[in-house]
Amino acid sequence: MDAVDRVATVTLNRPDKRNAMSPQLNSEMRDALTKIRYDDGIDLVVLTGAGDSFTAGMDLKEYFRETEGDPTAFERVRDVAWDWQYNILRNLPQVTIAKVNGWCFGGGFTPLTSCDLAISADEATYGLSEVNWGIIPAGLVTRDVALAMGYRTAMYYILTGEPFDGKRAAEVGLVNESVPRAEL
Repeated sequence: MDAVDRVATVTLNRPDKRNAMSPQLNSEMRDALTKIRYDDGIDLVVLTGAGDSFTAGMDLKEYFRETEGDPTAFERVRDVAWDWQYNILRNLPQVTIAKVNGWCFGGGFTPLTSCDLAISADEATYGLSEVNWGIIPAGLVTRDVALAMGYRTAMYYILTGEPFDGKRAAEVGLVNESVPRAEL
């Protein structure tokens, strides 16, 4: 987290994994956002990703497979992810902006839709690709995407897994604006 002139930039920082959200990254996000919540010197929070991705969503290996057979461990990991994405980010007293610089897939739609505003790179790629793995998007993301994009458009992308770019994300209301990456 970097803070300059009352603006905090929080970066999902696992570029080697397209910023996939691991249990460790989720803990770091919870801690950073909790600190920001009580910082009267911050008015605006920008959430972005390191490198050429916003986030590839949940790190399925670390999130699911490494907790398989241990319901308590899975519950702990899930609670931390839920806490920062829904409880903290969504309820920060500061204005929040998702700055989608690249890939935004699956679970990445949760922090995206939890921000007050969203700006995307035209070149960003979005996808609710869970259907390709035989699962559905988890949590409240289907509801949140439907609220942002409209029910039929959301269902189309949820049920087909078809990717779309930043320009399309702006056209359907998932983000407020899409600009060339160099202007982001």
